[in-house]
Amino acid sequence: MAPPASKRRKTTHLDSGQESDGASFASFGGSDDAADEVETDGEEQELVSDDGMDSGLGNLSEEQSEDGDDGEEDAVPDNDKSGLEAQHSKQMQQKKADRPHSRSNASTIDAGSSAYTAGTFKSNIFKLQVDELLEQIRPRQGQREKQAEETLHVLKKCIEQLPARGALPVDQAERKLLSSKIAIPFPDPRPPRDARYKLEYAKPPSINVVGSHVLKTSSRKRDALEVDMLVQMPSQILQEKDFMNYRYFYKRAYYLACLAEGLKTSKVTSQYRVQYELLHGDQLKPVISVSPKSDEQNKDAKPARRWKIFIVPAVAPDAFPADKLLPGRNCVRSQSEDAQDPTPFYNASLRADMLLAPYLKLLHGAATSCAAYRDACLLGSMWLRQRDLDSSITKGGFGNFEWGALIALMLQGGGAGGKPILSPGYSSYQLLKAALQMLATRDLSKHALVIGDDSKSAALTLVSHPAIWDATRSHNVLYKVSAWSWQILRQEAVSTLSMLGDQLFDGFNTAFITNSSGPLYRYDHIAEIVLPAKANKGDLLKMLYDVLRRGLGDRVRLVNLIWSPTPAWSLGSSVPSSQATSSVKVGMVVNPDTVNRTVDLGPPAQEKAEAASFRKFWGELAELRRFKDGSILESIVWDTRGGASILQQIVQALLLRHFGEVSANTLKFAGDEYVNMLRHRDNKEPFQALQEAYKQLESDIRSLDDLPLTIRQIMPADAQLRNASLTPPALPKQSPEPANITLQFEGSARWPDDLVAIQRTKIAFLLKIGESLSDANDSITSRIGLENEQADTLNQAFLDVIYDSGVAFRLRIHHDREQTLLERQLKDKSVDPKSKELAAVGLAMFKRDYVRTPAHTQAVARLCNKYPALSGAMRLTKKWFASHLLANHFAEEVVELMTLRTFTQPWPYQTPSSATVGFLRTLRWLSKWDWRSDPLIVDLSGSCELKQQDARGIQTRFEAWRKLDPAMNRVCLFVASNVDPEGSTYTDGKPAKVVAGRATALAKAACDEAESKGFDLEPTALFSSPLEDFDIVLHLNPQTVGGAQGRKQKPVFKNLELATLDDTSTIGFEPAASFVEELERTYGHAVLFFHGSKERSVVTGLWSPQTAPRSWKVNLAYSSIAMEGKGGEDVQAVANKQAMLSEMARLGGELVKTIQVNR
Repeated sequence: MAPPASKRRKTTHLDSGQESDGASFASFGGSDDAADEVETDGEEQELVSDDGMDSGLGNLSEEQSEDGDDGEEDAVPDNDKSGLEAQHSKQMQQKKADRPHSRSNASTIDAGSSAYTAGTFKSNIFKLQVDELLEQIRPRQGQREKQAEETLHVLKKCIEQLPARGALPVDQAERKLLSSKIAIPFPDPRPPRDARYKLEYAKPPSINVVGSHVLKTSSRKRDALEVDMLVQMPSQILQEKDFMNYRYFYKRAYYLACLAEGLKTSKVTSQYRVQYELLHGDQLKPVISVSPKSDEQNKDAKPARRWKIFIVPAVAPDAFPADKLLPGRNCVRSQSEDAQDPTPFYNASLRADMLLAPYLKLLHGAATSCAAYRDACLLGSMWLRQRDLDSSITKGGFGNFEWGALIALMLQGGGAGGKPILSPGYSSYQLLKAALQMLATRDLSKHALVIGDDSKSAALTLVSHPAIWDATRSHNVLYKVSAWSWQILRQEAVSTLSMLGDQLFDGFNTAFITNSSGPLYRYDHIAEIVLPAKANKGDLLKMLYDVLRRGLGDRVRLVNLIWSPTPAWSLGSSVPSSQATSSVKVGMVVNPDTVNRTVDLGPPAQEKAEAASFRKFWGELAELRRFKDGSILESIVWDTRGGASILQQIVQALLLRHFGEVSANTLKFAGDEYVNMLRHRDNKEPFQALQEAYKQLESDIRSLDDLPLTIRQIMPADAQLRNASLTPPALPKQSPEPANITLQFEGSARWPDDLVAIQRTKIAFLLKIGESLSDANDSITSRIGLENEQADTLNQAFLDVIYDSGVAFRLRIHHDREQTLLERQLKDKSVDPKSKELAAVGLAMFKRDYVRTPAHTQAVARLCNKYPALSGAMRLTKKWFASHLLANHFAEEVVELMTLRTFTQPWPYQTPSSATVGFLRTLRWLSKWDWRSDPLIVDLSGSCELKQQDARGIQTRFEAWRKLDPAMNRVCLFVASNVDPEGSTYTDGKPAKVVAGRATALAKAACDEAESKGFDLEPTALFSSPLEDFDIVLHLNPQTVGGAQGRKQKPVFKNLELATLDDTSTIGFEPAASFVEELERTYGHAVLFFHGSKERSVVTGLWSPQTAPRSWKVNLAYSSIAMEGKGGEDVQAVANKQAMLSEMARLGGELVKTIQVNR
């Protein structure tokens, strides 16, 4: 037996002795280990089946586990993460490329087809993962199973001894039980007190254990073991017409109350906690739950003590005619003489009580004939649990039983000519994919899957409902699956198939390990709606869904209704009312292309019926308009000037029209708060002016005819030109930030073959270009700027080009020969070490500035067009890094690649449709990223250009870096893409390991806050962290910083403001950033500085452990003073912190307002 997952956690981290002195700082003691915490995160649970109330049948006397380890207690806590991910991660990285390439993309399911997989398993590594996972979750006979079975025998004996009760009218039966303080859990509506039928109790003909527990298809890693005890009601207490008008359910409730009274009389209630609950949230079917009282008294009870037994009354398979309970029949008659609508849910719910034995035979037969059936059910239960799906109506109505029944039915039929869809020889993985393929590719709400003799399936056409019609048993397996739950189920199946079909990135963890049920990560917008009281809550929910679906139209891809289940209640209390006013949460996944559309078009005026229906639905909002093309249409125009988004306006208008003022006025809407924190909510609008100016600049430069060489290409190389800059370009009353551009000429032998001469030639070219542009266009101002003046072999100059409109560009010239000369200098053994080091720096800068960044900019710009929400998500993520003072440690490109991964590898979700969801999912991934042992690899092509061979090469480079730099002093994060396979272009030297740990810890804290607060989360809470975490805080003068705080300055005269804007010498000047760079050059050995760009007007720092008192020595890298050692020790060198702080204040001048010393 495999050891528990928690005992197999990866612990192969470096000893502290292998790390440098600067690897961590005392005040960030917890941050450095944040990456390790990823492996024990409670979000990624041991995923188990919590659906313990599946239908099946087994005799109690035979309910003994075949597992041999009696009394062995499961030592793995349920909230620990499976050890599979940690144990196999490195093995998968090394062997992933060896998996087979073949995978069928068949869109149809046929008998014996291999459409689901080309092999028995996806790969050898995948099979190892599945085998180990199954070994951990297979049911076994442990301590809690033993305790539960002992209780089953006690309950069985007690029920068998209960005496029969004579037939009584409803009111007498109810009064008699109330005298024993037992309430009858009648469904709503209650039976009339003058009902002609009578209620009776007789001894059950059989008592059996049913469900996934007896079939061994439930995981042992559940929060609680759940066992279903079936108590069959004798046929003699039922009448022929009891299937009509709730009569069966009234008699069932009375029978259940008699059982409850018998348990109370036999003192069972004193030994155990006995309550009423609803079976799968079905208001028609209450059950009795029995659990140990220690659950209440000891919240930290071991898993072996957590169990629950459900006592479920039911009837024989032939209790009522199956034809009377078809989906198209009406079994609840009203007083009206109008045509009676079908009651498919009522009929199927009653029919399900009759089919426990037949479905046990079906599932048991499948387990007998197909060796992999039980394992496929276990994998399916984990897949469902991770997505918060189970048989409960409030959680989708699709759980363990439905999953097992689907596979069992497809093993019997459903294919062409009635042949089986699946073969008994399939592996568990093939069965899993077959079930997912069926859910994903076939819309069962429009085209039911009929298995067996379909002569009666015509009744399904009368009801628009998802259906897997088991014709042999006349039952719709999906009767509890609502229209909205079906859409969720299909979406999850589609996403899972996509992730399992991804040949480059492994999908095991995202399919079975990662929990994806959090609403903040799943939905773009969440609305909380208070619904009015109504007798049938199910009808009210369906009405709400239909209204929202019609009103929102193609603005949303998915709408899901979420509400709380009915809690358990005491035996002496009545059923909690479903008629009271209650709130429902509505999760929406939007269509980013249409969600902000301002005009909704209706039918033309000449279509009278459709136009009347449109006006009736929208009320006063609908108006007849003539459009430019001459058409006259009913339409609605939404306000774009208000604070509420268009989506929120629509939801509020629909609620006011169809549900009243209470629902409309109490609406709470979440999803726009994060985007509102950005200047300009639109993802593209703030960048359009700059993009147009860039095209104009390119045209202006190419039109110059007096340049000595022809221009080969002009490439954008700036975040502003890829829609990713946090600060929108060229805002009014703001000095523009120049956008970097590289310019390359055609090759020529006239270029000098010397690095210094090349830099001088570039300056001459830039001067000529600036002069020519100014002469050709009066709206252009240009100026030359110098850089890297300390190294004459590096790029020496740039050209700023400023248009009168306010946009600015910074041109640098790219010359291929520089790379060759730098590489030659590195290989030349006669070159001194200092020159070689300078050449290495120059080569890295050359590749970054002229090769990687332009290619990265083009790729990101393409992806922004493909994913409308990407721009906003990148800007929000950058704002988060800057708000936590990490902007100077993480290059913009690194933050962008982190966000891009959320869009190009969205598993287990689909691609984000809103900036908010993209941002939150990025934080969630960052909180779990083990950057010590896993590289970040992103395919920026959008068309799978990154092949397995490329990924293997990147993995090899990563492993080489870890061997070369095991303490991660130089390259901590390895971030690669198809345009930057080196992985260290933007992370060489920064961030330090302590800073990476800090980012992980902050992301984890943000996710914990989001998940604990949920709908009530205040977005600003994710963007703030206390300054007390740092040793020193330099408060900057906001008026000299710029950014949000800098703009809040006193008004000046208009002429002075215009003069400031016309001053091109300040373009691109960032005093705070320059100050931080100077601080790092001067005091980087003693202090680790943090800065948040323009988001926060502070510079913070942590003292390096190297500044601690040490033995005296000369030439220390920081200011120090001599002090006498303690206890007669030698003289010690102590960092002169006060002097360094005073010097920092002097360097900052007016920029530094105050200095706060925390430690």
